[in-house]
Amino acid sequence: MDQREEQEFAEYFAARREAVRRMAYMMCGDWHRADDLAQTAFIALHRHWRKVRDKGALDAYVRRTLSRAVIDESRRPWRRERFTDVLPDRPAESGAVDDGIATRQTLVAGLREVPPKQRAVLVLRFLEGLDVAGVAEVMKCSEGTVKSQSARGLEALREALGGQLDDLRSTS
Repeated sequence: MDQREEQEFAEYFAARREAVRRMAYMMCGDWHRADDLAQTAFIALHRHWRKVRDKGALDAYVRRTLSRAVIDESRRPWRRERFTDVLPDRPAESGAVDDGIATRQTLVAGLREVPPKQRAVLVLRFLEGLDVAGVAEVMKCSEGTVKSQSARGLEALREALGGQLDDLRSTS
């Protein structure tokens, strides 16, 4: 890459770094993995920067790369971790937790229970604000697949959040 292209990439990276990192976090539920996944997406973009003809489609390229990276990462054997409700060395609870923080933590915990493809569809559709056609384009699948994955993902999320949703409703 020449100096001008390197500068263009650096500007895009600086402008979109945090948004891509947040999207990755919503897909995987772990800030460390989100950093790795965002880095993977930006490395792929840097590698193909010269080939990208439409610079207006960079966000779509990064979203597609990120969602594929999340799905691929979930298939690796060492990623089949078991989560536990009891963590060692938990800090003592002093005072009430802000409802916004509790709600976000509840959502992320619920998203962890949703299968990776459905989770990617839910994040792209409802948190990134893409329409069905946009998600289908990012995921390289049909609109019908997006709709069915969205419906199944929402059902899995409702099931995962079942008791927690009741707790949130009663405190609101």
